[in-house]
Amino acid sequence: MRTTRLVGFMIAALLQGCAANAPQPGPPDRELAAVASGPLEAAKLPPFDGERRDVNEPLRGIRKVDGADLQRDLWVRIRQGFAMPDLDNALVRRKTREYAANSEYLQRMLQRSRIYLYHIVEEIEKRGLPTELALLPMVESAFNPMAYSRAHASGIWQFVPGTGKRFELKQNSYYDGRRDVVDSTGAALEYLTSLYKRYDDWHLVLASYNWGENAVARAVARNRKAGKPIDYASLRMPKETRHYVPKLQALKNIISDPSKYGIDLAPIPNERYFTTVLIGRPELDVALAARLAEMPVREFKALNPGLRAPLMRSPKGARIVLPSEKVAIFHENLARLDRKSAAANAASSGGTRPAPKVNAPSVHRVEPGDTLSAIALRYGVRLADLRRWNPGVEVLQIGQRIYLEQR
Repeated sequence: MRTTRLVGFMIAALLQGCAANAPQPGPPDRELAAVASGPLEAAKLPPFDGERRDVNEPLRGIRKVDGADLQRDLWVRIRQGFAMPDLDNALVRRKTREYAANSEYLQRMLQRSRIYLYHIVEEIEKRGLPTELALLPMVESAFNPMAYSRAHASGIWQFVPGTGKRFELKQNSYYDGRRDVVDSTGAALEYLTSLYKRYDDWHLVLASYNWGENAVARAVARNRKAGKPIDYASLRMPKETRHYVPKLQALKNIISDPSKYGIDLAPIPNERYFTTVLIGRPELDVALAARLAEMPVREFKALNPGLRAPLMRSPKGARIVLPSEKVAIFHENLARLDRKSAAANAASSGGTRPAPKVNAPSVHRVEPGDTLSAIALRYGVRLADLRRWNPGVEVLQIGQRIYLEQR
């Protein structure tokens, strides 16, 4: 297990999204325009217009990169993969200045990106795509997986429900694949690849991703019919889309040469931070999963933002994301739990029940962090029995009475 250090940021920063402007809730121009009158204070940012979850635990495991080992810096790898044609105009230069001047906002985005970027870069390179796309979630959501716009776009890649379904992102009461970083990244890159096959022009691809492929197709058709150029700069489009590609180019300019703009770009280890794990069972309590991984529930949820309920449920077996260093201990603890459950079931099927504990209570008062699974383990009862004795109980409330025997 590699040596780890606390990341120098709190998961609360992960959820400090910027104001959401449908369909693209990246940093609104009015926020960046405020830079002209002085640095923008985080406290003065407009409220994010979507669902919030308060997550306060720090993520662990992102070590620092030694200054003498910069080839292991993920930013170097990203720069080497830049392949989109550069856009250079007054709007790009303005956006670059605004991002650089608003360094507090920029640093929050960069900090949020640290646990996701390696995975995104890996997936981009598998498909032979330009690594500028790894910066696109900064424009879309400021790398906030809980970002939710007025157009109902969600996740770091800001999929609306219909497009999410088109690219097979499941959305139900237990799970929203648009928020799942692994699933949504695959879907976004598939979508961007299909758009490139259509246009063979990355600027038109980006405009389509923001404005809609049919809207861009109509704009291209209008220009072609009028005998006008059909490149990005020549199309008539909404202001938001007009500013979209310049924002990505501005971020590319800063990442390419941060010192030129006075930005301290902290290195990111060029190594995997998280691993996907197949649980192999149709359901599992979220809090119990975090306990098996020996990590705080809040940290677990921050890595699995697609989970929408206290219980994970999937007919084919749930899939979770864990820090790579936690995978072995999770499997070890899960196997131990399975052995205990098997022993309890064997005793039950044999017509015998474990001897009741002396002075065992008949009611448990819910405490912070309790789950039905944890309560069942604590009192030596089967989870199925606990649910039968407490019908309809799924989400626990502190102080709630949980019956430990049949009433």
